Amino acid sequence: MYFKHFIRHLSNDFLSLFYPNLCLACNQPLVEGEHCICLHCLENLAKTDFHLHPDNRVEMSLAGRVKFERATAFCFFKTDSSIQHMIHNLKYNGNQEIGEYLGELFGEDLIQNPTFASIDVIVPIPIHPKKKAKRGYNQSEAIGRGLAKSMKKPLDTQSFIRTVNTSTQTKKSRYSRWENVAEIFFVKHPENLKNKHILLIDDVITTGATIESAAHCLLEVNNTKISIACLACASN
Repeated sequence: MYFKHFIRHLSNDFLSLFYPNLCLACNQPLVEGEHCICLHCLENLAKTDFHLHPDNRVEMSLAGRVKFERATAFCFFKTDSSIQHMIHNLKYNGNQEIGEYLGELFGEDLIQNPTFASIDVIVPIPIHPKKKAKRGYNQSEAIGRGLAKSMKKPLDTQSFIRTVNTSTQTKKSRYSRWENVAEIFFVKHPENLKNKHILLIDDVITTGATIESAAHCLLEVNNTKISIACLACASN
């Protein structure tokens, strides 16, 4: 047994000489004990701690637009920041592992807040089946798997769907974003969500148009409550 463990460890060390595990934020080699993100980048994440503060920036941006219990974001999104690089790796380079890892870290924070701890189910913002088939995955589902693991809550990826394949939100105005996502969601299995406190999750919140549209749709289900959590939000 010891010999097999030694050979496996030696083999991994040998492979790492040619295919080193790199930090998905700064692209530097990871050392033993580090996972996905190096310790330096992990310690320097621009965390918001919004889950500790009612009336935070995310909540204020959504206030009056949709009814919710609490809303938060894990980190501030800044150009050329570690969180931007990681979200890019998740969203465009197919690295779902970083989404799961960040979701797990996020969940460890959220579970300390009584409102977030009281959720019944985690529901990611869905993408259209055509886009999912092309990309191969939904980045919000990857985040959701990490959240579900650390919060010990079920993840529902089947009950809430996207029925319209919208164009990208990038560079659209606030009104154009809202037009782009109005009435694009559908609750396929309301019986799975009725009487539930739903944690609606996404990767990045900018104007909040997508979250707003999705939340309105979910709130049509009998006796639902919504809380909102995104991996990142704009820093100003």
